[in-house]
Amino acid sequence: MSFQAMLNRLWRQLLENRAENWVNKVRMLHENRGRTVARLTGTGQIYSQRLLPDQEVRMDYKLRVVFLIKQEADFYLEEQVRDHQVIFSDNEIHTHQELAPAELDQEIRTNPAIELTPVPEAIRFDYDRRAAVQYAERWWNDANPAYHFFEDNDCTNFVSQCLRAGGAPMRGYPNRSTGWWYQENNWSFSWSVAHSLRWYLSGSTKGLRGFEVDAPEKLHPGDVICYDFQGDGRFDHNTIVVAKDQDNMPLVNAHTNNSRRRYWDYQDSMAWTPNCVYKFFRIGTDVL
Repeated sequence: MSFQAMLNRLWRQLLENRAENWVNKVRMLHENRGRTVARLTGTGQIYSQRLLPDQEVRMDYKLRVVFLIKQEADFYLEEQVRDHQVIFSDNEIHTHQELAPAELDQEIRTNPAIELTPVPEAIRFDYDRRAAVQYAERWWNDANPAYHFFEDNDCTNFVSQCLRAGGAPMRGYPNRSTGWWYQENNWSFSWSVAHSLRWYLSGSTKGLRGFEVDAPEKLHPGDVICYDFQGDGRFDHNTIVVAKDQDNMPLVNAHTNNSRRRYWDYQDSMAWTPNCVYKFFRIGTDVL
């Protein structure tokens, strides 16, 4: 069976089994918000294939799905890329499942008590929101070769790159637990670790800083959302706002499960739980 033939079969199964996969969960969540998914398209790309015992074949692939969302008279595209695995033999599919991304950054696992040291120098900057969003749109499903790519969990590295593209000043080099910076294939914890960036935005009073607001409606394109999926105090994920829908709700871009204009609350994520805690940060000096 060719990969395209298998993908067509898997795609039909995803759409027919409305209750048991993430594609239909996205669709149902939009319907619950009063929207319509007017069209769905999917493409796949294999990145690993191996022969298992009993002549089974395991294939790992990335499924890219484009949702055409209709909200009243407005239309927009939401895109997500998620890893999947299929095991088959003799043209029969035995298992097909989404692969979960790492829930926590590796550096948080190995450095559970990271403390960030404030940097005294005064740095002011004018945040170019448009440039940050343009960067997020350009690189949402790709890796900029100018930066290190974190294969298992690239979300915070991606958001940091967007903030840097918007003019956020780096400071604190070479101490990894100080400031926010990237230099010569080295970086601060706050640049790459979700939990560290969340606390850096809360605590920084100079240069790159975040002003916490109490509702997603108060965010603008270029702002940042932090996610504690388990509600255990350890933040797991970060996204950048790139647009607002007709209800004034944020649409976000992100890495790890690469996403474009995804609805901000992430209830369609495997990592999301009802205990999820969000932090909403407005960035720059134009927010007060």
